[in-house]
Amino acid sequence: MKVIMTGGGTGGHVNPALAIANTIRAHQPDAEILFVGTSHGIENKLVPAEGYALRHVEIQGLRRRLTLENLKTAFLMITSLRDAKKLIREFRPDLVIGTGGYVCWPVVRAAAREGIPTALHESNAVPGAAVKMLEKYADHIFVNFEETKQYLTRRPERVIRVGNPVKPVFLTISRGEARRELGIEGKYRHMILSCGGSMGAERVNTEVLALMRDFTAKHPEVLHVHATGAIEYQAAREAFEAAGLDRCENIRLMEYIYDMPRQMAAADLVINRSGAMTLSELAVLAKPCILIPSPNVTNNHQYKNALALEKQGAAVLIQEKELESGRLTHEVEALLSDRPRLAAMSEAIAAFAVPDCGERIYQTLMDASARPS
Repeated sequence: MKVIMTGGGTGGHVNPALAIANTIRAHQPDAEILFVGTSHGIENKLVPAEGYALRHVEIQGLRRRLTLENLKTAFLMITSLRDAKKLIREFRPDLVIGTGGYVCWPVVRAAAREGIPTALHESNAVPGAAVKMLEKYADHIFVNFEETKQYLTRRPERVIRVGNPVKPVFLTISRGEARRELGIEGKYRHMILSCGGSMGAERVNTEVLALMRDFTAKHPEVLHVHATGAIEYQAAREAFEAAGLDRCENIRLMEYIYDMPRQMAAADLVINRSGAMTLSELAVLAKPCILIPSPNVTNNHQYKNALALEKQGAAVLIQEKELESGRLTHEVEALLSDRPRLAAMSEAIAAFAVPDCGERIYQTLMDASARPS
């Protein structure tokens, strides 16, 4: 079997593609899997690290305002389709799967023109532009949120809610196991895990430091681990030490968390952004959470993701502009003192999880390919 996976630009597009590819490879070790991205996306770091070949097709998104860049985009839409068609004819895939990002548009579109079976996976609550442009050409459209179906109406019978594939470690690690491995079992009543994103967010870091000062430092029975992100680490470290928080044994400030599955599994409450992959990881671990969406993403999709969970009682949603002094501290105090509410949130977010997402996608594709044409 030969498969092309295409999607890129952000980890939110690339990681689901890698998870799907790994599922295919687990079932069919001899499958040939080729990734197609752009030369400048994060796929150039993530895909080779997983041992997959990567080819490039150049494309970019349209700007919302009139600009010369849109002329370049129009040109690239023509050339990228031509390049994708050439690549497909060279590789001759049996299946092409797109997971979002502009690069998947020419590749999936070219495959459909060549009569090759195609599928899409959309991890966000509101589908991105590429998925919307491709929905009438795809044979299968897999979605993470039930709400997404209302935006994909051209071929509703082809839209299936399967969730978002996550790394297997998130499916197997327990809270007790994680705490034993971290050496904190029996030492703390609660654990808070908070993150400002991989690169950092000044507003989030500021409010988390205030939470540490006003709440965690006064509660030695609560362990609080916070990742500032790379860009904001030095400034946050200086403020952390100036407040004397470095003297608190129950508070840990880090630039980045490299063992996220273990830390997240050990936590009782998670404060994080609301990218689709993060929410899927929280869901399979059944973690109550406070979500602070990044305001700097296309179409404000993190807010829409978080809103979908808040409506189900699975999360507390706070927009950055609502992070006035003391708001985060108040929410954390209220949650940690209300065990029934934490339990209800845990149950609600667990209902969003689809632990066998990868298997559902694989079986759907294999069942379809086995049907007589």
